[in-house]
Amino acid sequence: MLIPTVCFNCEAACGLLAYVDKETLAIRKFEGNPVHPGSRGRNCAKGPATINQVYDPERILYPLKRCGPRGSGQWQRTTWEEVLDTLAARLRKALQENRRTEIVYHVGRPGHDGYMDRVLQAWGVDGHNSHTNVCSAGARLGYALWQGADRPSPDHSHARFMLLLSAHLETGHYFNPHAQRILEAKLAGAKLAVIDPRLSNTAAMADYWLAPWPGSEAAILLAMAHVLLQEGLYDRNFLRRWVNWEDYLRSEHPGAAPTFETFERCLKELYAPYTPAFAEAESGVAAARIVEVARQIAAAAPAFASHIWRSAASGHEVAGRWRAAWNSSTC
Repeated sequence: MLIPTVCFNCEAACGLLAYVDKETLAIRKFEGNPVHPGSRGRNCAKGPATINQVYDPERILYPLKRCGPRGSGQWQRTTWEEVLDTLAARLRKALQENRRTEIVYHVGRPGHDGYMDRVLQAWGVDGHNSHTNVCSAGARLGYALWQGADRPSPDHSHARFMLLLSAHLETGHYFNPHAQRILEAKLAGAKLAVIDPRLSNTAAMADYWLAPWPGSEAAILLAMAHVLLQEGLYDRNFLRRWVNWEDYLRSEHPGAAPTFETFERCLKELYAPYTPAFAEAESGVAAARIVEVARQIAAAAPAFASHIWRSAASGHEVAGRWRAAWNSSTC
């Protein structure tokens, strides 16, 4: 007997099929669901391993309370009533005594759609922590500010050129659907560029592997933008229609003529210092290589797809220096 289910071992929620014995109702195995629109039946190793959540002899079946020194591994069974009452009382006491900095909420991967964030804000607590904070927070913030979604899925299948930054989409858990579509695009003739200090599985399959010094990825992107602007390779109609350039001019250059041509001039001057030579000095990636990839991106328009994740957006203090430089730039 087959029962459709979903693997929630990561954010992808890929489809699974559970094979269940009709007599004992025991689950025999899990495998991919070929009609699932994301995974299309091709699951990562976590999918079939879902059976361990049901039958692993060491799985936790009920709440436990430590009954010995920390690290001793000594635990005793307790009840949810005791857990909730104990924790609620300690949280309440800390809030009543205005010890809000002593409250931290930690979760492996946030899957509550912001509910706990609102609860913490209602308490006046700034103590949310998760795996995401050190994994992809910078990338998610950039995506959210840019397009309102923190984990977008570009149309890799129909792209003619793809640019990935610290995004090992060939091997990363919930990137399985992305990896499939990147492969489809490459089989159709698309080119792939990967910016990553390490030779990941994805970088090994790329047409262009740009290996910068860690933390210098932003310099490369700024240089690519410089090339696109100076050589007129950008989509003027898109910028005119979708970028709030009027607000930018009013805020940053109130005395300038409020025209799109003024915005273009200011934008080119803003990016002028970030030349390919500058990026080469900062990142170690050859200036000619940066120019080549930038021109390939322009040539592929509008079928260009990009994705950023992990270290380039989250793991380097150096990136803060680029943000400071950007914020202090003037036209």
